[in-house]
Amino acid sequence: GLAEMGAHWIHGPSPGNPVFCLASRYGLLGPEAAREENQQVEAGGHPPMPSVTYGSSGKVLSPEAVKEARDLFYALLASTRAFQGSKEPPWPSVGQYVRAEIARTVPATAGGEKDARRLQLAVLAACLKLECCISGTHSMDLVALEPFGEYVSLPGLDCTFPGGYSSLAERLLSELPEGTVLLNKAVRTIQWQGSFREEGDDARVFPVRVECEDGDVFLADHVIVTVPLGFLKEHHEEFFQPPLPERKAQAIRHLGFGTNNKIFLEFEQPFWEPQQQFLEVVWEDESPLEEPSADLEANWFRKLIGFVVLQPPEQHGHVLCGFIAGKESEHMETLSDAEVLSAMTRVLRTMTGNPSLPAPRSVLRSRWHSSPYTRGSYSYVAVGSSGDDIDVLAEPLPEDPRDPRPLQLLFAGEATHRTFYSTTHGALLSGWREAERLNQLFQAPIPA
Repeated sequence: GLAEMGAHWIHGPSPGNPVFCLASRYGLLGPEAAREENQQVEAGGHPPMPSVTYGSSGKVLSPEAVKEARDLFYALLASTRAFQGSKEPPWPSVGQYVRAEIARTVPATAGGEKDARRLQLAVLAACLKLECCISGTHSMDLVALEPFGEYVSLPGLDCTFPGGYSSLAERLLSELPEGTVLLNKAVRTIQWQGSFREEGDDARVFPVRVECEDGDVFLADHVIVTVPLGFLKEHHEEFFQPPLPERKAQAIRHLGFGTNNKIFLEFEQPFWEPQQQFLEVVWEDESPLEEPSADLEANWFRKLIGFVVLQPPEQHGHVLCGFIAGKESEHMETLSDAEVLSAMTRVLRTMTGNPSLPAPRSVLRSRWHSSPYTRGSYSYVAVGSSGDDIDVLAEPLPEDPRDPRPLQLLFAGEATHRTFYSTTHGALLSGWREAERLNQLFQAPIPA
Protein backbone atom coordinates (compact mmCIF):
# COMPACT_ATOMS: atom_id res chain seq x y z
CA GLY A 1 0.00 0.00 0.00
CA LEU A 2 0.88 3.65 -0.29
CA ALA A 3 0.44 6.33 2.37
CA GLU A 4 0.90 9.97 1.41
CA MET A 5 2.27 11.61 4.56
CA GLY A 6 2.42 15.01 2.88
CA ALA A 7 0.57 16.34 -0.17
CA HIS A 8 -2.35 14.07 -1.05
CA TRP A 9 -4.36 15.47 -3.95
CA ILE A 10 -3.80 17.55 -7.03
CA HIS A 11 -6.22 20.36 -6.14
CA GLY A 12 -8.06 21.52 -9.25
CA PRO A 13 -6.60 19.19 -11.90
CA SER A 14 -7.19 21.27 -15.03
CA PRO A 15 -5.08 23.03 -17.69
CA GLY A 16 -4.32 25.96 -15.34
CA ASN A 17 -2.63 23.65 -12.83
CA PRO A 18 1.07 23.05 -13.63
CA VAL A 19 1.26 19.97 -11.37
CA PHE A 20 -1.61 18.40 -13.31
CA CYS A 21 -0.04 19.35 -16.66
CA LEU A 22 3.33 17.80 -15.73
CA ALA A 23 1.68 14.67 -14.29
CA SER A 24 -0.38 14.28 -17.48
CA ARG A 25 2.66 14.81 -19.72
CA TYR A 26 4.61 12.14 -17.84
CA GLY A 27 1.67 9.69 -17.81
CA LEU A 28 1.53 9.57 -14.00
CA LEU A 29 -2.26 9.78 -13.59
CA GLY A 30 -5.08 7.29 -13.88
CA PRO A 31 -7.58 7.43 -16.79
CA GLU A 32 -10.30 9.06 -14.62
CA ALA A 33 -8.18 12.15 -13.88
CA ALA A 34 -7.46 12.74 -17.55
CA ARG A 35 -11.14 12.87 -18.55
CA GLU A 36 -12.04 16.29 -19.87
CA GLU A 37 -15.37 16.50 -18.03
CA ASN A 38 -13.53 15.97 -14.72
CA GLN A 39 -11.32 18.96 -15.52
CA GLN A 40 -14.35 21.24 -15.92
CA VAL A 41 -16.08 20.54 -12.59
CA GLU A 42 -16.23 23.64 -10.38
CA ALA A 43 -15.80 22.13 -6.91
CA GLY A 44 -14.76 25.40 -5.24
CA GLY A 45 -12.06 23.66 -3.21
CA HIS A 46 -14.62 21.28 -1.65
CA PRO A 47 -14.66 18.20 -3.88
CA PRO A 48 -17.86 16.18 -3.67
CA MET A 49 -17.28 12.62 -2.42
CA PRO A 50 -19.80 9.82 -1.88
CA SER A 51 -19.95 10.05 1.90
CA VAL A 52 -21.74 8.84 4.99
CA THR A 53 -22.11 11.03 8.09
CA TYR A 54 -21.96 9.33 11.47
CA GLY A 55 -23.28 11.08 14.56
CA SER A 56 -21.99 10.60 18.11
CA SER A 57 -25.32 8.98 18.98
CA GLY A 58 -24.09 5.98 17.00
CA LYS A 59 -26.38 6.46 14.02
CA VAL A 60 -25.96 7.56 10.42
CA LEU A 61 -27.34 11.08 10.18
CA SER A 62 -30.04 12.09 7.69
CA PRO A 63 -28.30 12.89 4.36
CA GLU A 64 -30.92 15.59 3.69
CA ALA A 65 -30.29 17.35 7.02
CA VAL A 66 -26.53 17.14 6.54
CA LYS A 67 -26.77 18.51 2.99
CA GLU A 68 -29.00 21.40 4.10
CA ALA A 69 -26.51 22.46 6.79
CA ARG A 70 -23.52 21.99 4.50
CA ASP A 71 -25.13 24.04 1.72
CA LEU A 72 -25.75 26.86 4.21
CA PHE A 73 -22.11 26.72 5.34
CA TYR A 74 -20.72 26.84 1.80
CA ALA A 75 -23.06 29.72 0.94
CA LEU A 76 -21.73 31.64 3.96
CA LEU A 77 -18.15 30.80 3.00
CA ALA A 78 -18.77 32.01 -0.57
CA SER A 79 -20.23 35.26 0.76
CA THR A 80 -16.87 36.11 2.39
CA ARG A 81 -15.59 37.04 -1.08
CA ALA A 82 -17.74 40.18 -0.95
CA PHE A 83 -15.35 41.66 1.62
CA GLN A 84 -12.23 41.42 -0.53
CA GLY A 85 -10.74 44.91 -0.73
CA SER A 86 -13.17 46.18 1.91
CA LYS A 87 -11.79 48.98 4.09
CA GLU A 88 -14.00 47.96 7.01
CA PRO A 89 -15.02 44.28 6.98
CA PRO A 90 -17.75 43.49 9.55
CA TRP A 91 -15.45 41.10 11.45
CA PRO A 92 -11.66 40.60 11.54
CA SER A 93 -11.82 36.83 10.91
CA VAL A 94 -13.65 34.30 8.74
CA GLY A 95 -14.69 32.35 11.85
CA GLN A 96 -16.29 35.32 13.60
CA TYR A 97 -18.17 36.33 10.45
CA VAL A 98 -19.46 32.80 9.76
CA ARG A 99 -20.59 32.31 13.37
CA ALA A 100 -22.37 35.67 13.42
CA GLU A 101 -24.19 34.71 10.20
CA ILE A 102 -25.10 31.30 11.62
CA ALA A 103 -26.56 32.96 14.72
CA ARG A 104 -28.57 35.26 12.41
CA THR A 105 -29.80 32.63 9.93
CA VAL A 106 -30.41 29.60 12.18
CA PRO A 107 -33.25 30.82 14.43
CA ALA A 108 -33.85 29.46 17.92
CA THR A 109 -36.77 27.00 17.87
CA ALA A 110 -38.87 25.06 20.34
CA GLY A 111 -40.41 21.58 20.48
CA GLY A 112 -39.46 18.98 17.86
CA GLU A 113 -37.77 21.61 15.74
CA LYS A 114 -35.26 22.14 18.54
CA ASP A 115 -33.65 18.77 17.74
CA ALA A 116 -33.44 19.67 14.05
CA ARG A 117 -31.71 22.96 14.94
CA ARG A 118 -29.33 21.14 17.29
CA LEU A 119 -28.35 18.76 14.49
CA GLN A 120 -27.94 21.62 12.02
CA LEU A 121 -25.58 23.42 14.42
CA ALA A 122 -23.60 20.21 15.04
CA VAL A 123 -23.06 19.72 11.29
CA LEU A 124 -22.04 23.38 10.94
CA ALA A 125 -19.48 22.88 13.73
CA ALA A 126 -18.09 19.91 11.77
CA CYS A 127 -17.94 22.08 8.62
CA LEU A 128 -15.82 24.64 10.49
CA LYS A 129 -13.40 21.88 11.53
CA LEU A 130 -13.11 20.73 7.92
CA GLU A 131 -12.35 24.30 6.91
CA CYS A 132 -9.59 24.39 9.56
CA CYS A 133 -8.00 21.37 7.83
CA ILE A 134 -8.29 22.99 4.40
CA SER A 135 -6.84 26.29 5.67
CA GLY A 136 -4.20 24.60 7.85
CA THR A 137 -5.22 26.54 10.97
CA HIS A 138 -6.27 25.85 14.55
CA SER A 139 -9.39 28.00 14.24
CA MET A 140 -11.07 29.99 11.48
CA ASP A 141 -11.01 32.85 14.01
CA LEU A 142 -7.30 33.15 13.13
CA VAL A 143 -7.95 33.51 9.37
CA ALA A 144 -8.39 37.09 8.12
CA LEU A 145 -11.77 37.82 6.51
CA GLU A 146 -10.87 40.62 4.08
CA PRO A 147 -8.14 38.79 2.08
CA PHE A 148 -9.79 35.33 2.31
CA GLY A 149 -11.34 35.70 -1.14
CA GLU A 150 -7.95 36.23 -2.80
CA TYR A 151 -7.27 32.51 -2.66
CA VAL A 152 -8.11 30.93 -6.03
CA SER A 153 -9.61 27.44 -6.41
CA LEU A 154 -8.96 25.86 -9.80
CA PRO A 155 -11.65 23.80 -11.57
CA GLY A 156 -11.43 20.02 -11.71
CA LEU A 157 -12.21 17.06 -9.47
CA ASP A 158 -9.26 16.56 -7.10
CA CYS A 159 -7.24 13.49 -8.02
CA THR A 160 -4.29 11.54 -6.63
CA PHE A 161 -1.14 9.96 -8.08
CA PRO A 162 -1.52 6.16 -8.35
CA GLY A 163 2.25 5.89 -7.80
CA GLY A 164 2.36 8.55 -5.09
CA TYR A 165 3.17 12.26 -5.24
CA SER A 166 6.87 11.42 -5.15
CA SER A 167 6.56 9.89 -8.64
CA LEU A 168 6.41 13.46 -10.02
CA ALA A 169 9.51 14.60 -8.10
CA GLU A 170 11.39 11.45 -9.18
CA ARG A 171 10.49 12.05 -12.81
CA LEU A 172 11.71 15.66 -12.64
CA LEU A 173 14.92 14.59 -10.86
CA SER A 174 15.63 11.95 -13.50
CA GLU A 175 16.07 14.73 -16.08
CA LEU A 176 18.87 16.39 -14.08
CA PRO A 177 22.54 15.36 -14.23
CA GLU A 178 23.48 12.92 -11.48
CA GLY A 179 24.72 14.62 -8.31
CA THR A 180 22.85 17.87 -9.03
CA VAL A 181 20.61 17.43 -5.99
CA LEU A 182 22.14 16.70 -2.58
CA LEU A 183 19.79 15.21 0.02
CA ASN A 184 20.20 15.21 3.81
CA LYS A 185 22.26 18.42 3.73
CA ALA A 186 20.64 20.49 6.48
CA VAL A 187 21.64 24.14 6.28
CA ARG A 188 22.80 25.95 9.43
CA THR A 189 23.20 29.51 8.12
CA ILE A 190 23.03 31.57 4.94
CA GLN A 191 25.44 34.49 4.96
CA TRP A 192 24.74 37.13 2.32
CA GLN A 193 26.01 40.57 1.31
CA GLY A 194 29.50 39.23 1.99
CA SER A 195 32.74 38.73 0.06
CA PHE A 196 33.62 35.06 0.26
CA ARG A 197 36.65 33.92 -1.73
CA GLU A 198 36.88 30.39 -3.06
CA GLU A 199 40.17 28.52 -2.94
CA GLY A 200 42.53 28.20 -5.92
CA ASP A 201 44.52 30.40 -8.28
CA ASP A 202 41.54 31.54 -10.35
CA ALA A 203 39.55 32.24 -7.21
CA ARG A 204 36.60 34.57 -7.44
CA VAL A 205 34.55 36.28 -4.79
CA PHE A 206 30.93 35.33 -4.00
CA PRO A 207 28.34 37.34 -2.04
CA VAL A 208 26.64 34.29 -0.46
CA ARG A 209 28.00 31.52 1.78
CA VAL A 210 25.80 28.56 2.74
CA GLU A 211 27.04 26.56 5.72
CA CYS A 212 25.56 23.10 6.39
CA GLU A 213 25.14 21.43 9.76
CA ASP A 214 27.77 18.83 8.76
CA GLY A 215 30.30 21.62 8.19
CA ASP A 216 30.20 21.64 4.39
CA VAL A 217 30.21 25.08 2.79
CA PHE A 218 28.84 26.26 -0.57
CA LEU A 219 29.65 29.66 -2.09
CA ALA A 220 27.09 31.16 -4.46
CA ASP A 221 25.95 34.22 -6.36
CA HIS A 222 22.29 33.32 -5.85
CA VAL A 223 20.34 31.13 -3.41
CA ILE A 224 16.64 30.26 -3.74
CA VAL A 225 15.23 29.72 -0.25
CA THR A 226 12.23 27.37 -0.20
CA VAL A 227 12.09 26.35 3.48
CA PRO A 228 8.58 26.31 5.02
CA LEU A 229 7.22 29.42 6.68
CA GLY A 230 7.04 27.49 9.99
CA PHE A 231 10.83 27.07 9.93
CA LEU A 232 11.34 30.74 9.05
CA LYS A 233 9.08 31.81 11.94
CA GLU A 234 11.31 29.98 14.40
CA HIS A 235 14.76 30.48 12.90
CA HIS A 236 14.94 33.45 10.50
CA GLU A 237 16.87 35.59 12.99
CA GLU A 238 19.86 33.23 13.22
CA PHE A 239 19.40 31.46 9.85
CA PHE A 240 20.27 34.58 7.83
CA GLN A 241 23.37 36.68 8.47
CA PRO A 242 22.92 39.61 8.37
CA PRO A 243 19.29 39.27 9.56
CA LEU A 244 16.49 39.88 7.07
CA PRO A 245 15.20 43.46 6.65
CA GLU A 246 12.50 44.28 9.20
CA ARG A 247 9.80 44.47 6.52
CA LYS A 248 10.37 40.85 5.53
CA ALA A 249 10.77 39.69 9.13
CA GLN A 250 7.42 41.31 9.90
CA ALA A 251 5.72 39.49 6.99
CA ILE A 252 7.10 36.20 8.37
CA ARG A 253 5.71 37.00 11.81
CA HIS A 254 2.29 38.19 10.57
CA LEU A 255 1.38 35.40 8.14
CA GLY A 256 -0.27 32.31 9.60
CA PHE A 257 1.16 28.79 9.58
CA GLY A 258 -0.67 25.84 11.10
CA THR A 259 -0.76 22.07 11.33
CA ASN A 260 -2.91 19.56 9.48
CA ASN A 261 -2.07 15.92 10.15
CA LYS A 262 -3.18 12.54 8.83
CA ILE A 263 -3.95 9.40 10.79
CA PHE A 264 -3.95 6.22 8.68
CA LEU A 265 -5.81 3.21 10.06
CA GLU A 266 -5.45 -0.23 8.49
CA PHE A 267 -8.23 -2.81 8.96
CA GLU A 268 -8.44 -6.54 8.39
CA GLN A 269 -11.86 -6.04 6.80
CA PRO A 270 -13.80 -2.88 5.88
CA PHE A 271 -16.84 -1.95 7.99
CA TRP A 272 -17.85 0.65 5.37
CA GLU A 273 -19.75 0.15 2.11
CA PRO A 274 -17.70 -0.21 -1.12
CA GLN A 275 -19.12 2.99 -2.65
CA GLN A 276 -18.32 5.16 0.38
CA GLN A 277 -15.26 7.41 -0.04
CA PHE A 278 -15.58 9.64 3.03
CA LEU A 279 -16.79 8.77 6.53
CA GLU A 280 -17.69 12.08 8.19
CA VAL A 281 -17.81 12.48 11.97
CA VAL A 282 -20.28 14.82 13.72
CA TRP A 283 -20.43 15.32 17.50
CA GLU A 284 -24.11 16.04 18.05
CA ASP A 285 -23.56 18.01 21.26
CA GLU A 286 -21.35 20.61 19.56
CA SER A 287 -22.31 23.99 18.14
CA PRO A 288 -20.34 26.77 16.45
CA LEU A 289 -22.16 29.18 18.77
CA GLU A 290 -20.60 27.60 21.88
CA GLU A 291 -16.95 27.57 22.94
CA PRO A 292 -15.32 24.17 22.36
CA SER A 293 -13.65 22.44 25.30
CA ALA A 294 -10.10 23.63 25.92
CA ASP A 295 -9.11 20.30 27.50
CA LEU A 296 -6.86 18.92 24.76
CA GLU A 297 -5.95 15.77 26.63
CA ALA A 298 -9.55 14.68 27.11
CA ASN A 299 -11.05 15.88 23.82
CA TRP A 300 -8.32 16.19 21.15
CA PHE A 301 -9.93 13.50 18.96
CA ARG A 302 -13.10 15.59 18.58
CA LYS A 303 -11.24 17.85 16.13
CA LEU A 304 -10.99 14.91 13.70
CA ILE A 305 -13.20 15.65 10.67
CA GLY A 306 -13.57 12.05 9.51
CA PHE A 307 -11.84 9.53 7.27
CA VAL A 308 -11.14 9.31 3.56
CA VAL A 309 -11.22 5.74 2.22
CA LEU A 310 -8.00 5.09 0.29
CA GLN A 311 -8.82 3.91 -3.23
CA PRO A 312 -8.58 1.36 -4.75
CA PRO A 313 -8.54 -1.33 -2.02
CA GLU A 314 -6.65 -3.67 -4.39
CA GLN A 315 -3.69 -1.31 -4.09
CA HIS A 316 -4.06 0.03 -0.54
CA GLY A 317 -5.83 -2.71 1.36
CA HIS A 318 -8.57 -1.56 3.76
CA VAL A 319 -7.19 1.79 4.90
CA LEU A 320 -8.86 4.94 6.25
CA CYS A 321 -7.06 8.29 6.34
CA GLY A 322 -8.27 10.66 9.06
CA PHE A 323 -7.58 14.41 9.02
CA ILE A 324 -7.11 16.60 12.08
CA ALA A 325 -5.89 20.20 12.36
CA GLY A 326 -4.75 22.72 14.94
CA LYS A 327 -3.65 22.41 18.57
CA GLU A 328 -5.46 19.07 18.86
CA SER A 329 -3.44 17.80 15.91
CA GLU A 330 -0.23 18.97 17.59
CA HIS A 331 -1.26 17.26 20.84
CA MET A 332 -1.85 14.04 18.88
CA GLU A 333 1.83 14.15 17.84
CA THR A 334 2.89 13.87 21.50
CA LEU A 335 0.95 10.61 22.04
CA SER A 336 2.12 7.06 21.44
CA ASP A 337 0.83 4.98 18.52
CA ALA A 338 -1.09 2.83 21.01
CA GLU A 339 -2.83 5.89 22.50
CA VAL A 340 -3.79 7.22 19.05
CA LEU A 341 -5.04 3.81 17.93
CA SER A 342 -7.09 3.43 21.12
CA ALA A 343 -8.68 6.89 20.70
CA MET A 344 -9.52 6.23 17.01
CA THR A 345 -11.07 2.86 17.93
CA ARG A 346 -13.26 4.58 20.55
CA VAL A 347 -14.34 7.24 18.03
CA LEU A 348 -15.29 4.65 15.40
CA ARG A 349 -17.15 2.47 17.91
CA THR A 350 -19.05 5.50 19.20
CA MET A 351 -19.95 6.70 15.70
CA THR A 352 -21.02 3.35 14.28
CA GLY A 353 -22.87 2.38 17.47
CA ASN A 354 -20.94 -0.90 17.43
CA PRO A 355 -19.01 -1.40 20.70
CA SER A 356 -17.41 -4.58 19.33
CA LEU A 357 -16.15 -3.05 16.07
CA PRO A 358 -12.68 -4.61 15.55
CA ALA A 359 -9.81 -2.24 16.30
CA PRO A 360 -7.55 -1.25 13.40
CA ARG A 361 -4.60 -3.61 12.99
CA SER A 362 -2.11 -0.74 12.63
CA VAL A 363 -1.80 3.04 12.74
CA LEU A 364 0.50 5.47 10.94
CA ARG A 365 0.38 9.27 11.30
CA SER A 366 2.14 12.39 10.14
CA ARG A 367 3.81 14.70 12.65
CA TRP A 368 4.30 17.94 10.72
CA HIS A 369 4.48 20.18 13.78
CA SER A 370 7.23 18.12 15.44
CA SER A 371 9.30 18.01 12.27
CA PRO A 372 12.17 20.48 12.89
CA TYR A 373 12.36 21.67 9.27
CA THR A 374 8.62 22.32 8.79
CA ARG A 375 7.04 23.07 12.23
CA GLY A 376 3.60 22.73 10.70
CA SER A 377 1.93 22.09 7.37
CA TYR A 378 1.19 25.19 5.30
CA SER A 379 0.35 28.87 5.41
CA TYR A 380 -2.78 30.99 5.62
CA VAL A 381 -3.41 34.73 5.71
CA ALA A 382 -3.87 35.41 9.41
CA VAL A 383 -5.78 38.20 11.14
CA GLY A 384 -3.40 41.18 11.13
CA SER A 385 -1.80 40.19 7.82
CA SER A 386 -2.77 40.49 4.16
CA GLY A 387 -1.82 39.29 0.70
CA ASP A 388 0.74 42.11 0.69
CA ASP A 389 2.73 40.16 3.30
CA ILE A 390 2.90 37.21 0.88
CA ASP A 391 4.31 39.53 -1.79
CA VAL A 392 6.85 40.98 0.66
CA LEU A 393 7.95 37.45 1.63
CA ALA A 394 8.45 36.69 -2.08
CA GLU A 395 10.62 39.77 -2.79
CA PRO A 396 14.30 39.00 -3.47
CA LEU A 397 17.19 40.54 -1.54
CA PRO A 398 19.06 42.88 -1.55
CA GLU A 399 16.09 45.25 -1.77
CA ASP A 400 17.82 47.86 -3.95
CA PRO A 401 17.43 46.70 -7.61
CA ARG A 402 20.49 48.77 -8.54
CA ASP A 403 22.70 46.78 -6.19
CA PRO A 404 25.75 45.59 -8.17
CA ARG A 405 25.19 42.06 -6.82
CA PRO A 406 21.42 41.55 -7.23
CA LEU A 407 19.24 38.55 -6.36
CA GLN A 408 21.50 37.10 -3.69
CA LEU A 409 18.49 35.65 -1.84
CA LEU A 410 15.34 34.62 -3.69
CA PHE A 411 12.28 33.22 -1.93
CA ALA A 412 9.90 30.51 -3.15
CA GLY A 413 7.50 27.98 -1.64
CA GLU A 414 3.71 27.86 -1.17
CA ALA A 415 3.73 30.75 1.35
CA THR A 416 5.11 33.09 -1.35
CA HIS A 417 2.24 32.63 -3.84
CA ARG A 418 -0.51 35.19 -3.28
CA THR A 419 -3.44 33.26 -4.79
CA PHE A 420 -2.33 29.60 -4.54
CA TYR A 421 -0.74 29.52 -1.07
CA SER A 422 -1.04 26.16 0.78
CA THR A 423 -0.88 24.13 -2.47
CA THR A 424 1.74 22.16 -4.39
CA HIS A 425 0.87 24.03 -7.58
CA GLY A 426 1.48 27.32 -5.76
CA ALA A 427 4.84 26.01 -4.57
CA LEU A 428 5.79 24.85 -8.08
CA LEU A 429 4.77 28.13 -9.71
CA SER A 430 6.73 30.11 -7.13
CA GLY A 431 9.86 28.09 -7.94
CA TRP A 432 9.40 28.71 -11.65
CA ARG A 433 8.87 32.41 -10.89
CA GLU A 434 12.25 32.68 -9.13
CA ALA A 435 14.04 30.60 -11.78
CA GLU A 436 12.66 32.97 -14.41
CA ARG A 437 13.85 35.95 -12.35
CA LEU A 438 17.39 34.54 -12.60
CA ASN A 439 16.93 33.78 -16.32
CA GLN A 440 16.04 37.43 -16.91
CA LEU A 441 19.13 38.54 -14.99
CA PHE A 442 21.43 36.27 -17.00
CA GLN A 443 19.92 37.44 -20.28
CA ALA A 444 20.16 41.14 -19.41
CA PRO A 445 22.81 43.09 -21.33
CA ILE A 446 25.96 43.75 -19.33
CA PRO A 447 26.38 47.48 -18.65
CA ALA A 448 29.31 49.08 -20.54
